[in-house]
Amino acid sequence: MKHILVVDDDQDSCELLREIFSAEGWHVDTALSPSQAFSVAEKEKIDLVVSDVNLEANQSGLDLLKDLRTQCPVILVTGFGTLDSAVEAAREGAWDFISKPFKVQEVVAIARRALEHERNSGSASRGAERISARYEQGGLLGRSPVMIGLYKEIARVAPTRSTILIIGESGAGKELVARSIHQHSTRSAGSFVAINCGALTETLLEAELFGHVRGAFTGAVGDRKGLWEEAAGGTLFLDEVGETSPAFQVKLLRALQEGEIRRVGASKAIQVDARILAATNRNLDQDVKAGKFREDLFYRLSVVTLRVPALKERRTDIPLLAEHFLATVLEREGHKQLTLSEESIRTLVAYSWPGNVRELESAIEYAVLHARGHEIEPEDLPEKLQSAQVRAAARSPLSALFEDLPSLDELERRYLLYILEVAGGNRTRAAEILRVDRRTLYRMIERYGIDSNGE
Repeated sequence: MKHILVVDDDQDSCELLREIFSAEGWHVDTALSPSQAFSVAEKEKIDLVVSDVNLEANQSGLDLLKDLRTQCPVILVTGFGTLDSAVEAAREGAWDFISKPFKVQEVVAIARRALEHERNSGSASRGAERISARYEQGGLLGRSPVMIGLYKEIARVAPTRSTILIIGESGAGKELVARSIHQHSTRSAGSFVAINCGALTETLLEAELFGHVRGAFTGAVGDRKGLWEEAAGGTLFLDEVGETSPAFQVKLLRALQEGEIRRVGASKAIQVDARILAATNRNLDQDVKAGKFREDLFYRLSVVTLRVPALKERRTDIPLLAEHFLATVLEREGHKQLTLSEESIRTLVAYSWPGNVRELESAIEYAVLHARGHEIEPEDLPEKLQSAQVRAAARSPLSALFEDLPSLDELERRYLLYILEVAGGNRTRAAEILRVDRRTLYRMIERYGIDSNGE
């Protein structure tokens, strides 16, 4: 029988995980502190440790990880799912990283994979991904499951030398992902150089990217380094790479294959060591089939592909993002006090956000400039957010719960979804509103098959 040690200073959390793992036929011990955990580990063979990150003030789950990772796999659990959390956990050798609140089937599946890996390889450490409990100002922000998944992927690929293609809708945050990869890579001390391939003509793009020699064209009065050379030892980010011409794609492919570039007008090539990240909002698979994008270049760029979710796919992050943008604008504009009303938050959550995070940021700035009181009301938001459909969804969310006369069971499911949305995805807050403990809430979520997005 597999032996699992659960470590958390919250008794309810320990008991919840004990129930979950015991139902799988595993033997479970719990510890409320690192010292208790060490005491158990000294006496018995442990196959897996599942520990909360935030434990005692003088010792965290990361400290526990450092001491036990050579004995068995360690899974870290935290209520603050961030990219830095993923990086730190992986750096210390964690098997995986789980963000609270979690789905029962998710934590069981991760634990099962860890136990199976340990049985087959005898190795307790992955060392392939990285994770911190701090949010990096100006970086990626979000605690929804799709963002946690993205953080894990970034943590896995950041330390490698692989070329990465980042896909996603305009305004979703593709450049932020690229910057995060650079910051957590072995090249973080080098430069991060970005160029928008869709904003320049083919001639200008070639000159900007590869540089030129004196006399290469009218106005070239001297030799000039291109951005590729400036990124040497660091990272070069090719934004909107799908907008490049077929002729330029040939030159780009050659540079990627050979690891060298030729300045415009030069007779000799130059070796340049720069990691390449690329991004596009286009469907390059379709463009390849249509003959609009070179297949060989596509495969060269997409050694790893990361997809940035659209904002409508992570609505539970909207209140968090809105509050962040509000604080940023208030600090810049010198406002002393301004908050978002509950109705405004519901309006923001109800909107479809075709412009994604970038559009949300602009909407918050607009609202700050138009707010008439100490709270931002729906009337202060851009007019497009005030359509009848959005306002109806924001103002009368309860009417839709029972207008089709659902069964009592279905009504409870819908109400649970509504409360999770009102709570902004915060399960602790949702449990307080429902007047149930967190274990009961987790069981309700599992019962109704609601995923971690609240959908």
